[in-house]
Amino acid sequence: MENPMQIGMIGLGRMGMNMARRLVQGGHEVLAFNRSPAKTDQLAAEGGLATYSLKEFVSRLEPPRTIWIMLPAGTPVDEHIKQLTGMLDRGDLIVDGGNSNFKDDIRRAEQLKTMGLLYADAGVSGGIWGLTVGYCTMVGGPAEAYERLRPALDTLAPPEGHLHCGAVGAGHFVKMIHNGIEYGMMQAYAEGFALLEASPYGKGMDFGEVAHLWNQGSVVRSWLLELAETAFAQDGRLEGIAPYVEDSGEGRWTVDQAVELGVSAPVLTLSLMERFRSRDEGAFADRLLAALRNQFGGHAIKKSGE
Repeated sequence: MENPMQIGMIGLGRMGMNMARRLVQGGHEVLAFNRSPAKTDQLAAEGGLATYSLKEFVSRLEPPRTIWIMLPAGTPVDEHIKQLTGMLDRGDLIVDGGNSNFKDDIRRAEQLKTMGLLYADAGVSGGIWGLTVGYCTMVGGPAEAYERLRPALDTLAPPEGHLHCGAVGAGHFVKMIHNGIEYGMMQAYAEGFALLEASPYGKGMDFGEVAHLWNQGSVVRSWLLELAETAFAQDGRLEGIAPYVEDSGEGRWTVDQAVELGVSAPVLTLSLMERFRSRDEGAFADRLLAALRNQFGGHAIKKSGE
């Protein structure tokens, strides 16, 4: 490749591992640190470089360092940033690529700026499929941070699949809205198939065939509908899935912003409320919602009877 770069990756979970793999496969030098060394060793066997402490991790990165954090939002990210700041030099860049709240980004960037450190936020969409099809990436932060990241972003994302969305927080804000829209789309599909299932016509209908049909030129065609087809092929009436739908938090933040900004968002709000309701009673629509989350993101599902 034309512009290989050195990048440090902290967190080799479901998303972080495959992102690191895609970077390695793209010709970048990826130094990895993970709480569990087994994941680090696994990446090293595939061409990455393993480190076993944050001190070693930082020492082996060449200044100005670029460090990408893929950890659960909140305290884990703050704790790692706090540990890193004592080891970094002016001009080093920290990127939070997890599903953090944009308000946390603003706070962190202000703190790091006083130390001469750059901070960027990256909202990443692609789930368990990103390794092969790429990660749509929404970046917030200084333009110089985005430009430094561009070689890695060109590898991580499909063509035209990354964007500098604006100042610090903009990347995670756009990703938050993206996830709110995702909630609404999934809810619409779930309710539609629930109506089919309840109708006299639905008893003998192959819902996988219906999903496939709708993806052939229909105005409701989408990747989510392709995933619904896959879910129905695995379990025609989703009877093996408990009608219990989790939420990752970004849907809640989206609704919070609708209230804070005074913007009417009834579909996104009600789709979040439906997830809460699913935890009290079961319905076919909830089984499809749970199945779709598993299909696109590898999110865990509860089996019937659990």
